[in-house]
Amino acid sequence: MEKKGEIIFYQVKSDSTQIEVKLDNDSVWLSLNQMAILFDRDKSVISRHLGNVFREGELEKEATVAKNATVQDEGGREIRRDIEYYNLDAILSVGYRVNSLRGTQFRIWANKVLKDYLVKGYAIDQKRFQDQSRQLEELKRTVKLLGNVAESKELNSDEATGLLRIVTDYAYALDVLDRYDHQVLEIEATTPRELFQITYPAAINAIKGLKDRFGGSFLFGNEKDQSFQGSLAAIYQTFNGKDIYPSVEEKASNLLYFVIKNHSFSDGNKRIAAFLFVWFMEKNGILYREDHSRKIADNALVALTLMIAESKPEEKDMMTKVVVNLINLKN
Repeated sequence: MEKKGEIIFYQVKSDSTQIEVKLDNDSVWLSLNQMAILFDRDKSVISRHLGNVFREGELEKEATVAKNATVQDEGGREIRRDIEYYNLDAILSVGYRVNSLRGTQFRIWANKVLKDYLVKGYAIDQKRFQDQSRQLEELKRTVKLLGNVAESKELNSDEATGLLRIVTDYAYALDVLDRYDHQVLEIEATTPRELFQITYPAAINAIKGLKDRFGGSFLFGNEKDQSFQGSLAAIYQTFNGKDIYPSVEEKASNLLYFVIKNHSFSDGNKRIAAFLFVWFMEKNGILYREDHSRKIADNALVALTLMIAESKPEEKDMMTKVVVNLINLKN
């Protein structure tokens, strides 16, 4: 193999044996020594099975064997040797001939894990993920610099300023979505101290003001049941004396979620939810950045509201985490 392949680890069941599995050229490669460990057989047994596989014409040796230069420590000296590696076809052929429990375990693993890795790309290569994360961090730093330029008085073009502002706004959103995709999104950089606690009478009065100001059908804000009170109470739930949603941002995001999902009103559920979300943030001093710009633009608020409305119940935690990360102190 000319280039060094990627590596994943195969853990042998029932003991602590771990084997580095090389991935290269859309296949898996193991050396003779590794196959002996994998199938718990002597190297001579593995070598004999390989010889039979090639002699009987089951596989062509040229297509299944590749040499890789490896440095080994032999007697205190570093010796460079060309080691033969065998691809997945050869490994599985030997596994069937060995007919051991180890062989069965590996075939099951190969069919499930390796198929996903090689064909569907579901398995994550940690080194590549780290490299991508590092590149993303560099991109964010670069974009932040562009954002600083956007604030400069020397930049007079409205179009250029708007373009840079869009890039700056979306850099953090891209990071949030990247962490969402890799299921590593967490709650961070939040505001612990709450200035305003939303109550049912205050919320109803605010909804009435919204209707008077912007109009709406006679059903707008009409409560169908008592679930709205439940939505407000839910964000102040406690467990063992501690808030389940301890930060202002977590309370705000869950308020948005509960009001949308509970459908408490005959009309206007999404509009009311979005309004209360923004109102609650403003009352608690987290709606605006230091430069007095809003943390979440109108189009982003619409998108989040619709996403929550269409989301599945099992996606609640991730949806609220996304909202928190878009309104926290980092944004």
